Amino acid sequence: MKPLLFALLAALIFADTAAAQNQIVRPIPPYGTAAPAGPFGGGPIGGKGKGGGKFMKDGKGFLGADLTSEVLTPDCPTPWSVWTRDLHGGRQDGVQLISIGNGKMTITVVPNRGMGILAVSHTIADKDEKIHRRIGWRSPVQETVNPAFMNLTARGGLGWLEGFNEFMCRCGMENVGQPGKDEIVTNTGAKAEVDLTLHGKVANIPARNVELVVDSKPPYRIRIRAQIDEKMMFGTNLELQTEISTEPGTLEFRIEDKVINKSSQPQEFQMLYHTNIGKPLLEEGARFLAPVKRVIPVNAHSAKDVKAFGDIAGPTPGIIEQAYFFHPIAGKNGETLALLHNKAKDEGLSMRWSVKELPYLTLWKNTAAIEDGYVIGIEPGTSFPNMRRVERKAGRVPRLEGGKSHTMRIDFAVHVGVASLEPVFDRIEALQRMEKVVIEDVP
Repeated sequence: MKPLLFALLAALIFADTAAAQNQIVRPIPPYGTAAPAGPFGGGPIGGKGKGGGKFMKDGKGFLGADLTSEVLTPDCPTPWSVWTRDLHGGRQDGVQLISIGNGKMTITVVPNRGMGILAVSHTIADKDEKIHRRIGWRSPVQETVNPAFMNLTARGGLGWLEGFNEFMCRCGMENVGQPGKDEIVTNTGAKAEVDLTLHGKVANIPARNVELVVDSKPPYRIRIRAQIDEKMMFGTNLELQTEISTEPGTLEFRIEDKVINKSSQPQEFQMLYHTNIGKPLLEEGARFLAPVKRVIPVNAHSAKDVKAFGDIAGPTPGIIEQAYFFHPIAGKNGETLALLHNKAKDEGLSMRWSVKELPYLTLWKNTAAIEDGYVIGIEPGTSFPNMRRVERKAGRVPRLEGGKSHTMRIDFAVHVGVASLEPVFDRIEALQRMEKVVIEDVP
C-alpha cells in the first residue's frame, strides 16, 4: 500500500472512531509553536478557528481559536476554553502550561512535569464582590521548574524538592517513597544495589502526545490526554496514559491514569498522588477528615500528636513536619474519600477514589511558616511512601504481568457553602460507623 493512501486510510479510521464515540480531538501544539515575538510566547494554535487565535486579555496566555466551546461545542450552555502559556527565563524556561477554563473553575496542567496540576482556581461571590480562590500552596520554589534543570540525585536523592510546588504531582512509577538503596537483578542475572531518589521520576518526565478530547454531546466533558514513558534498556519499561477532565459549569474534575507494563516480563510499579493544599483553605482550625480503619504515625515525632492527626495548626516557624499512614474504609461501591475543610466549615476540597485501585492513604502535615511552605499533602497511593524495599517486605509493592495494566481514578470536588459540604460530612460519618478506628501510638 502506498504511504499516502495508507495515511489517508488511517486518518479516516481515526475520524470514524472519534465520531462513533461522539468525541472531538485536537492536538495541543508544543512549546513555541509559531510563537510570535513577545514576553509570553504561545503562538497561534491554528486549525479551523477564526483567525488562528488570540492573546488572553491579561496577556498571560494564548487562546487557540479552535479550542473553545464556541467552535467545538456551540450547543453547550456554558462557555469553556483551553489555552496555553509558554514560560521564559530562569529554570522555568521551556515550560508550557495548559489551562482548562470550564466556565466556573480553571485547572492548570504542566505537561513538562509529568502532567502535574499546578493549581486550581475559582471565584466565590461575597455580597457585592467576587473573591478569587486558588487551591494550591505557596512553595519556596516559585518557578515552574523545567526538568531539564533538575538533578534528582542532589542532596542524597532529595533533588525532587527543587521543583516541588504543584497542587497535585504524581509519585512513581518505579518508586514513590523516600530515597535509599534497593536491590535489582541486572541484565547479566546478577544482583546489584541501586540508589532510588525521592518519590520517583514521573513528576519530572515530560509528556508526549498531548491532546484535547471533548465530548460533542452533553455533558460535554473536556479532557486533556497525554502519555508519559518511564523506560530504559534492561530496566523499567512502564507507560502512563493519563487523562485530566472536567465538565463545563462544575466545580469538579477528575484524574484517570493507566499504568501499562510494556515489557514481556512482570514488573513492579508504584503510584501515589501527592495532593498539596495551603492557604487560604488551610488555616488554623481547618480539619482533615477521612473514614479509616487504622492510623499509624510515621515516626516518634508524629506519634506525639497522633490522636489529633486531623487538626490543623496555623503557620508555625521552625515546626517539624508530621505524617500519618491510613487504611481507608470503603463503602459498598468500593470507594472511599477524604476532605479538607476550612475553620468555618463553608469551604473545602474532597477527593474520592477506589480502594481497590489505591488501597493506602498518607497525610503529610507541614504547618511551617508561609515562607517555608505552609501545606498539607493528601496522598492516596498503591503503597505508603516508605523506601521501596520496606514496602516490598510488607507486601505493598504491586506487580504487573507483561502487557497488563492498572487503572486509577480520583474525583476531586471544590465545595463552596455549608450546603455543599454537608453530604460529604454525612458520607464520611456513615463510612466511619462501619468500623472503629484503631490509632497506633508508635510507628
